[in-house]
Amino acid sequence: MNTETFERPGVARDGGFYAGHIRLDDGQAFALIVAPKSTGEYKSTIWIPDYKDVPGAKSFNDGLANTRAMAEEGSELAQWALNLRMDGHEDWYIPSMDELEVIYRNLKPSTEKNSCWARSGINLSSIVPSRPYTPEFPLQTQAELFKSGAEQTFESSLYWSSSQHIEDGNYAWCQDFYDGYQGYGNTGNELRARAVRRLAIL
Repeated sequence: MNTETFERPGVARDGGFYAGHIRLDDGQAFALIVAPKSTGEYKSTIWIPDYKDVPGAKSFNDGLANTRAMAEEGSELAQWALNLRMDGHEDWYIPSMDELEVIYRNLKPSTEKNSCWARSGINLSSIVPSRPYTPEFPLQTQAELFKSGAEQTFESSLYWSSSQHIEDGNYAWCQDFYDGYQGYGNTGNELRARAVRRLAIL
C-alpha cells in the first residue's frame, strides 16, 4: 500500500480514522488508524497493576509489541485493546509514545499553545522526523470531527502510551492532548487511552 493512497488526517478509513505515518526500527512504515471514540476509548484506567516492570513494552514506536507484552503481564488496559472487535477488525492496540505523538500532531483538538517542555514533539519514528514543538506548531487539526467538542475529539487530558519508561518500571509515557506535553506518569495513575491499528505501506 503506497503512502499516496492516504488522504488528510481525520478521514474515515479501515475501521477508524487515518492519523499519520510511523516507521519501526526495522524500517517498515505504517499508516496509523485511530479507533472511533465511542467504542475505542478507555476513559480512566491504570497502565498495569502492582507497578510491574514489562521488559517487552519499552519500544518508542512499536505499540503492538508493547501492548502484547503488557497484556501478558496482566494489564487490563492492554487486554481490553487486544480484545476490541470493530468494523471487522481485531488488531487494535495501545499506541506507543511516538505513535501517540503523531496522532497529537495531526489531530490536535484545540487552539492552545503547545508545550515546549523537554522532548515534547521530538519524534525520530515519524516518516519525516520532527523537532520539538513551538508554541504555535502544531496547529489545531483541520479535521472537523477531531476539533474540541466534536464527536471524535481527544479530550484535554493525559492519554497513556504503551511505552514504559526504560529505566523505571513504575512509570510509562503519556501525552497531554490539551497542549501536547509529553512526559511519564505513575503506572498506577488512571488516565485515558485510545486504541489504534496500523496498515503496512510502501
